[in-house]
Amino acid sequence: MVGKYIENKTFDEIKVGDSASLQRKLTFKDLQLFAIVSGDMNPAHLDEEYAKSSHFHTIIAHGMWGGSLISAVLGMLLPGPGTIYLSQTLKFLRPVIVGDVITAKVTVRRKHSTKSLVVLECICQNQNGKKVITGIAKVFAPTEKVSRPKIRMPKIVLKDNKTNP
Repeated sequence: MVGKYIENKTFDEIKVGDSASLQRKLTFKDLQLFAIVSGDMNPAHLDEEYAKSSHFHTIIAHGMWGGSLISAVLGMLLPGPGTIYLSQTLKFLRPVIVGDVITAKVTVRRKHSTKSLVVLECICQNQNGKKVITGIAKVFAPTEKVSRPKIRMPKIVLKDNKTNP
């Protein structure tokens, strides 16, 4: 995603073994934003006091936060714009905690010319190289080249309801 444009790889350009990845550091604000957008307010993700008595003894990320990183790789990098997400399996291997740096990587495992179907292995690993999520994605890859300017996203400001009514 270097530069001012995003560009896809068409089905014909994609080769078995091709891969792409992105990296994100999880912050508590990420968890708050994900909870707001998804509606998942599970205290395991947001309440430090509750989390101390939970299975992992600390706040953990929503599993789908990591899944959304895979989606970002598919939609932005490989195949990129024009990709149609068909299915995704995910296996959650270990928790992701605030401060973890997660690398989401997809690798092309198979191509089926029927409807431009591509099967990709998906792996998220933490800064220690430990796998936290694995899975398989199936997508329809675009058949036409797309190159678009990157969209500038608005800034988001979170206000703590306890101090800013």
